[in-house]
Amino acid sequence: MRMISIYKGLQPKSEELTVTQPKSICFIFLLFSSLIILMASSLSSSFSSSSLKFTVRRCEPQLVAPAIPTPHELKLLSDIDDQEALRFHIPMIQIYGKQESMAEKDPVEVIRQALSQTLVFYYPFAGRLREGPQRKLMVDCTGEGAMFIEADADVTLAEFGDSLQPPFPCFHELMYDVPCSQQITETPLLLVQVTRLKCGGFILALRFSHTMADGFGYQQFMNAWVEMARGATKPSIAPVWRRELLMARDPPRITRNHPEYEQIQDTLPSSNHNLIQRSFFFGRLDIAALRKSIPQHLQHCSTFDLITACLWRCRTKAMQIEANEDVRMMCIVNARGRFNPPLPVGYYGNAFAYPAAVTSAGKLCQNPFGYAVELINKVKGEMKEEYLQSVADLMVMKERSLLFTTVRSCIVSYLVQVKFRAMDFGWGEAVYGGVAEAGAGSFPGASYFCSAKNGKGEEGIIFPISLPAEAMERFTKEFNHMLRN
Repeated sequence: MRMISIYKGLQPKSEELTVTQPKSICFIFLLFSSLIILMASSLSSSFSSSSLKFTVRRCEPQLVAPAIPTPHELKLLSDIDDQEALRFHIPMIQIYGKQESMAEKDPVEVIRQALSQTLVFYYPFAGRLREGPQRKLMVDCTGEGAMFIEADADVTLAEFGDSLQPPFPCFHELMYDVPCSQQITETPLLLVQVTRLKCGGFILALRFSHTMADGFGYQQFMNAWVEMARGATKPSIAPVWRRELLMARDPPRITRNHPEYEQIQDTLPSSNHNLIQRSFFFGRLDIAALRKSIPQHLQHCSTFDLITACLWRCRTKAMQIEANEDVRMMCIVNARGRFNPPLPVGYYGNAFAYPAAVTSAGKLCQNPFGYAVELINKVKGEMKEEYLQSVADLMVMKERSLLFTTVRSCIVSYLVQVKFRAMDFGWGEAVYGGVAEAGAGSFPGASYFCSAKNGKGEEGIIFPISLPAEAMERFTKEFNHMLRN
């Protein structure tokens, strides 16, 4: 295994440094930081809240490269991958308890070595993104590696109590924000921190570039990583690049309406101030209650339809949007099985779109609940091969600069079928596995549905949401009211 030490004694990110600064400036800053505390061999910082205080000691970040040499080549991303809306890093977290059978094993070393082996097969993740003409992104498969941080925290899982769910207020301690690491180009595509806990458990926190993979691609990569940790010599599913399958046509042509990309004027002051995050839980009985409230002709609808409609209504009421204003709910829909023929097994690139259900706030809130459910169910059906192809063509025609609309809009991703908690590195099922927080890059209006257990041990679906503090109070009341009635 090759490991390259890159920084020593990193300091917190300077306010002057932004993700757009040149690499040379970042290098000078990092070198200066190293010289300041050259005698230090680790980083130490503390987290405290009204209920929990602990200290994290981090070793210097290292690059974990593929275990053996891999091809050095340029690989183009697809025209779905490199759209502006996906140019950010997704924070994820896996939390594991103590496992007596693994008492002689160090989770840091097991996970680090398995990562090195996994990168042999997923070697683009060990490269760096470059930007070409018309903002086209490509991976330079340099084999430099993923960034890896070893850490220890003087806290136990039990001390976290009910906070083992998103948002994790201490995530910045569990996933150190290495200066300049959130740039899209010229930086590691995967950042990992493994933090040992006082109780014998550990937390695996990571960020990966969304341009490289979607939720299903991430699951495939993680499953390979888990398999390597448990002794496999190759992944059970071979990774498939084939990004040319989702390139724009020549000439490109837009064949579908895309209200998710309409840039509309906001008539109200920004609502992105004083934001707080909180998670909400749907149990089996909650979902059954929602289903009972819709008419017979909608009984075929999915759990996704029900809980998305519930979130949309509650959020719209909480934000107190004028009745005549349009509101949008963008639904991330996996396109893998909607191609003819389907995308090949093992494809781990982005293969989704987010068609938008659009209506007025008044209609959404005043009509029966079934109205919202029907809108969600209908918009999902728009996702066909032609729809995704039209998105790819649109991105090329607009030079990949389009962002989805953020005005009076929210977006949801249903990740329940991604078995995050089942990702077992040898320490058993994760106590929690999935997203670390709400939001998508700079857009706070994204929520993710993940499977989870509540404090009573009941299986269900959890989702984090980000809202202004007063709106969060109203959302909580609306949410509880809907489930009770």
